[in-house]
This record gives sequence, structure tokens and C-alpha cells, in this order.
Amino acid sequence: MTLTFDKMNIFKILCFLLVFFQFSFAQKTVSKSIASLFTNSEKIQGKPEYLASPYAAAGDRLYMVGHQDGTFPDLGWHVQGEMGGVWCHPIKLLDGFEVEMLVNNQKYVLNKADTFENYAFGNKLTYSSLSSDFLVERYQFVPDGKKAVYIEFFIKNMTNTALNVSIEFKAISNLMPVWLGERTNMVDGKDEAVFKENKWLVKDKLNPWFVVYGSSSKGIAISNKENHSRKPNTSITRTQYNLTVSPLANAIFPFTIAGSEKSQMEALRTYAELSPNATPYLQKKQNRLLNIIEKSKITFSDKDLEKGFRWIKYNNDWLIRDVEGQGRGLCAGLPDYPWWFGVDNEYTLKGLIATGRKDLVYSTIDLIHGISEKTNGNGKIVHEVSTNGAVFNNGNVNETPQFASLIWEVFCWTGDKAFLNKYFPTIEKGLEWLLKENDKDGNLLPDGFGMMEIHGMDSEMIDVAVYSQKAFADAAKMAKVLGKTSLANQYQSKADKIKEKINKDFWVEESNSYADFIGTKKQALHLLDDAIIRADTLKKPWAVAELQSSKKQIETYRDNEKRGFVMHHNWVVNTPMEMGIADREKAIKALETAKKFTNPYGMFVTGIDRDETAGSEEGSFVTNRKIFTYTGAVMTLPTGVQAVAENNYGRPDEAYSLLKRMMKSFSFALPGSIYEVSPDFGMFSQAWNMYAFGEPIIKQFFGIKPLAHLKTIHISPLLPSKLTEGKIESVEIGENLIGMSFTQKTDSQIFDISQKNTDWKLVFSQPKGKFGNWRLNGKLVKPMVIAETEVIEFKGLRNSLVLEN
Repeated sequence: MTLTFDKMNIFKILCFLLVFFQFSFAQKTVSKSIASLFTNSEKIQGKPEYLASPYAAAGDRLYMVGHQDGTFPDLGWHVQGEMGGVWCHPIKLLDGFEVEMLVNNQKYVLNKADTFENYAFGNKLTYSSLSSDFLVERYQFVPDGKKAVYIEFFIKNMTNTALNVSIEFKAISNLMPVWLGERTNMVDGKDEAVFKENKWLVKDKLNPWFVVYGSSSKGIAISNKENHSRKPNTSITRTQYNLTVSPLANAIFPFTIAGSEKSQMEALRTYAELSPNATPYLQKKQNRLLNIIEKSKITFSDKDLEKGFRWIKYNNDWLIRDVEGQGRGLCAGLPDYPWWFGVDNEYTLKGLIATGRKDLVYSTIDLIHGISEKTNGNGKIVHEVSTNGAVFNNGNVNETPQFASLIWEVFCWTGDKAFLNKYFPTIEKGLEWLLKENDKDGNLLPDGFGMMEIHGMDSEMIDVAVYSQKAFADAAKMAKVLGKTSLANQYQSKADKIKEKINKDFWVEESNSYADFIGTKKQALHLLDDAIIRADTLKKPWAVAELQSSKKQIETYRDNEKRGFVMHHNWVVNTPMEMGIADREKAIKALETAKKFTNPYGMFVTGIDRDETAGSEEGSFVTNRKIFTYTGAVMTLPTGVQAVAENNYGRPDEAYSLLKRMMKSFSFALPGSIYEVSPDFGMFSQAWNMYAFGEPIIKQFFGIKPLAHLKTIHISPLLPSKLTEGKIESVEIGENLIGMSFTQKTDSQIFDISQKNTDWKLVFSQPKGKFGNWRLNGKLVKPMVIAETEVIEFKGLRNSLVLEN
């Protein structure tokens, strides 16, 4: 026993010495500038009027949020004022840093960058108006898989004389727990800072939380005794660095910040690895992102839409949270939702699986599923969980059926039967829970909160009913694949009955809309009074008048009679069209009704928040808003849902118009991003934008709908008239890889389709009678007619198809 103990001690000492010598060597290494790696890379420059708004330098293990002008103000509301800075979940490392330069005895503060440029892999800030003698550029990125961020100040001497530069770097550590940290006994302690070996090492007094920061340039510690007026547990340090910039030459000042939530050794090791090796780490990240963009690569005659979709892929990459002890998955958005949600991912991953990110889809599903089983154990899917594993909401009713449909959709793209077998038992339990615990009157319409978290709206909600119907229909298909024929029949029977109820009981003919909910007179009047107050407070006289008229009508109803009510005009009334289960005649009426509740950026979340200027107003949403609220919001998810709905009923021009509305928000505030609330409010990077664009573009415009387990790919393009040309390359479907291009003319459409595996069947379809002649590889063919659809089947590596009127 003693011998083993001694050997372990020796091993630990050797490990420490290895880290020490690595770090010591790094201090003597002259870092190569990363500036050249930003040159010729795709970038988008921000607007001057939005320099005082947030951005992220993001990686999967750490991210930094500040303002585009280079400052780090308190921002965010989830943990008030703490959602910015440097985060290494489940802890925060720094509130940020401040930099002052003394150049030839003249003081300059780097707190007002003149330009901000966003890259897929990092950011560049330029300070061009400090002096005519020099220019400062700030480059920064977070390497893959590392709990660290690298920042480089690139100083250009514009004069014929040397510049003596003194840099004072002020860092504000704030080692603190994530939201809900108290639920897992994460108690914030006082940060204690020590300057040693040319770096600062800061530890939380009560926890093994560390942040290490410094430069390969020689520094002098000035102070670690300052106190923050509002945050007594923080530590403020100041370090001075001196350098000389030769005439008409450049110099760099590199800075590395690394952290760990578990040990000093890990923080030191990460610092030692990154500090001298920023260039290879950045090159590796660039190459990985280029590989991602090559998958499901889209080229359009509409270059704006093409660019927007490419950057949505980048945004999803920024939102990966990989947390030891929890898992790896997409968070909802930055800065206030950097943790995991069931429903957000149930939308996002449907779009993401079509872009070749199977790895990320699988790990995210595994994460959400594991937490749900641990928390609920009955198939119910959680709604919101912090990165320390603390569950805030163990699930709204819609999330459980939506999980079932997500699993089926992913299986259709992968054909992975082991994946299906893994999650089907949870689906079985979840669907049993859905009706057993939430359908007390046994009418197959579960009660409870869906997507609209409005107080009182927890009766029979339209979106819960629709997603439940889809879940039973998809579960029937899964059961059939797994050889559970009897169960498949039971599920399909329920799906058919719920579909009938949705089209009968939820339809409100006088409103040309599906109802927000089904409830009693008492429930409706209570909600209606709240809605009138809301509309009146927001100064929406048209909505007040409509609601008061509805109230008079509702007061005439029998007390115990349940019926559908159109009240808030919430976006979820469009889910029957999103899922394609609305009767066509009703669907067209409802889609036309929905147009009333749009503005130039898309769909209102709650229709009664619409005002008279909604048809033309294109200004900022955030202006003059002192508190965080979604009231009056137009959001990308409702707009994306509406685009999917329009396509489902053969209206691609309407769907395309909605995508173009969302694109008005692209780079509006943060270059390369579409805000959660259009055009500039809420999360500046939002995961579910992948659903809003990926579903209508890949699965509907290009029409790619695979059944990978059958080695079959259905292709039913639905082309907006304004998209004259398009191409999608390297679409991963199971073990196959397909590509497709189209050219659209006045009287014809031309498609070229390629695939890697010749034994896969391609099934191409179009509505009956849309085209008179079909030519496959130059030969006239006659399509089969199935229901109201014309279909041809073919195989082969390459095929050309010409459809003519």
C-alpha cells in the first residue's frame, strides 16, 4: 500500500513539473501573429450604430461576450447583469477586461472601437481614430475543445520614428456559478489573485474554480487590491507591459485567458498549451468550419439567402456547450440562454440533421434524453436545464410528443436502427404519460402548457394537440419498423382520431382560424379579461374592440360547454398547417388569416400585439425598452413555422417571402446573425433559426425527404418563382451522399441529381398536372399517378430530369 502511494505521489509531481516546464518554455516563445489567418477569410462588418451591442467569441468549452466597441458592460437579465464576460460553464471566469495604452507618454483608452468585424471563427475590432501615429487591431478566438480564449492586439506604427508603448491590462475576475447554482450547492466565494511566473492565477476561495491569464510579453503586476463597488467577491488586477514598435513596423501584444471549474492544474495546462500555439489552433478551427460548410452546401441565385443560411450554420456552431459531467449539446441562444432546452432542440435538430451535423444531433439528443430520464423517468421530456444539471422546468406538455417526432425525423435521415431502438422505449413511456396524466376527460386532447407560456393557457392547446397527433403518427411508423405491428395500429388509430378532432373541434369558421385553445366559458372569460388589459396597456385599440366583442359573444355560451376560442391569435394556431394535417380548404383560409399578423420581419408571437404600423414599420425593436420583455415580439420561430406551413400547401412564393422577411434581420445588429426577436432584441444568436431556414430550404424548396432505412430518397422540389437557380451539394443521408441542382425557366424546370450509392432508389414527384412532359436523361417518360401526385423512380450515379409545360 505504501509503495503504491509513493508511486502515485511521484507521478503527480512529474505531471506538475511537466506542466511547469511547458509553461516556462511558453513564456520564452515569441508568438506568431494570428492576424494573417483573418486575412481573406469571410467576414461581415458591423454597423457603427450597433457598436454598443453584444457579440460572442465562441467555442464549445468557453465563450466570451462583450460589446462590439470592445467594452464589457454588465448585460443580460437571467442572472442580472452577469450574462456577459468570459464563461466556462458551469462557471463564469471574468466580467471582462479594460486596456489602456501610453504611447510616447500620451494616454489612450481602448474602449471605443471604430469597426467590428465578425468571422465564423472569431472577431476583429479596429481602433483607427486614436491617433494618426498608429493603428490598433484586436483579434480574438476560442479554440475547439479548450477552456480558453486568445486575444491579440496588433499595433501598426504609421510614423518614421519608434513608438514606446506601455500597456496597462485591467482584468476583473468573477468566478461564480451559473444560474441555479444554488440547487447544486455551488456557493460563490471571494476571488483571490496571485501574480506568479508572469501570469495571474485567481482562485475562488470556496471552490476549485480557477482562471489564469497573462501574456508571453513580460509583465509587471501593478495592483490586485482594488474592490468592485457592487461585487465584493470579484478580484481586480492590473498588469503593465512595455514594448517598442519600430518605425513603419508592427508589433503584437498577445493575451491568453484560461480557466477550469475543477483544478488549478487544468487551467495552467490549458494556458500553457494555447499561449504559444494560437496559430495552429486557429488553423484547425478554420479547417473544421470549412468542412462543415461543405456539407449540404447551398448555392442560390439569391445570394443574400445563400449567405444567410451559411451563417446560420456558423451560429449553431457558436452555441455548442460541452460541459464535463453533463454532456455536449446545443444551447438555445446567447447571451441569456446558454444552457439546454428540450423544445428548442426539437425544432433546431430537425433542420440540423439535414446539414450533415449527425454528431451534434446525436450528442444533443443524448444529453436531453439523459437529463429527462434522470429527472422524470416516465418518458416526459424536460424543458429547461442549466449547465450544472439543475432542471428549472421538467417539461411542458408539447415537448414529449415533439421528441417522438424528432427521433423519427433523425432516423429517416440516418437509417440507424440502433438509434431508434435506443429511444423508442422512452417514446412509448412518453406517449403513455401524455394521455394518462394529461387527458383527464379521455378525448385524446391533452391539457397543459404548450409553446405559449401565457398564464392560464393550460387547457387543451392547439399546438399540444397538433404535436401529439404528429407524435402518434410518427410513433406508428417507428413501431412498424421495429416489428411492433399491433402497437403501430394503436398509435395510428389515435393519430387519425386526433386529426379529425383538430379539424372539427379546433376550427372556428367565423374567424377563419384554428382556435388558440379549447376550454369552458369560465376559462375563456378569465383569459379574455387579461387579454383586454394587455391590449389596452399596449395601446392596441383594434384588439381591445375585437376582444370586447368576443366577450359579449362568449357570455351567451352555456357554462359547461367546451369549445374552441380564437383570442390571442397566437402563432401556434398555424401548427396544423406546419404539420400538414389541416384540411386543405381550412388551411388556405387560415394561412390568409395569418398574413394579418405580420410585420416586415415576420410573424407576431401574439397576434393581438400587432399594431396599425405593422405593415410598414422596419425600425429597431430594442429602442427605449428598459426591461426585458417579449411582448409585441416578432420572432424567427413563428415565422419559420409559417414558411413550413405555406410550403406544405403548395405556396412556395409565400414561404420565400417569409424567409426574406427574416433576412431583413440578418446582420441588422450583430454581423452574421439573426436575433431571436426581430430585428435586434433578445438573444443575438439563436439556435432554432436552423429550423426556420433548414426545413423550408432543404426539405421543401429542394424537396429532399429521405427514408434512409429503405435506401430511398423522396425528392419533391417546391421552387419559389424568384429562385431561378440553385444547387445543394454533399447532403449526407445514411451511407449515401447526394447533390442536386435546378434551373427554373418560364415553362420548364431542369434538375440534375447525383448520388454516391447506385443501389439507392430516388423517387421524384410533383403535383398532378403541373407539367405536361417529363424527360429523364433525354428520354420521354410517363410518371405514375398516386393520389394527386405524379411520380417517377430511378437509380444511378447521375440523372438529368427536365419538366416542361
